[in-house]
Amino acid sequence: MKLLCQVGVIFGVCWVSQILESLLPIPFPASVIGMVLLLLLLSTGLLKLEHVREKADFLLANMAFFFLPAGVSVMNYFDVLGSALVPLLVICLVTTVLVFGATALSIKLTLRLMERGKRHG
Repeated sequence: MKLLCQVGVIFGVCWVSQILESLLPIPFPASVIGMVLLLLLLSTGLLKLEHVREKADFLLANMAFFFLPAGVSVMNYFDVLGSALVPLLVICLVTTVLVFGATALSIKLTLRLMERGKRHG
């Protein structure tokens, strides 16, 4: 019964995010709205972590399974992607390096701010 309630809460948040998406004047992904809504509910205390923990852990542990349909779709259009293979590879390489660099700088800044906070605190 507990897992059924957790699934209900998660699907409820998804349902509300779908409704909000249809009401917004600009196109915005319902999945992002749902994540922001879930974050707001958890951070305000309206929703407790225990209400979604087990089902969220299950979904996170099996996340790779949810990428299978997208992977199959990519394989269906491999001929289209193959014609732009070099630009796609360059874009993937450049953005990967940029993300690594941004992550390293963020961590460095965070550690510096934490160290500064320890000295002043």
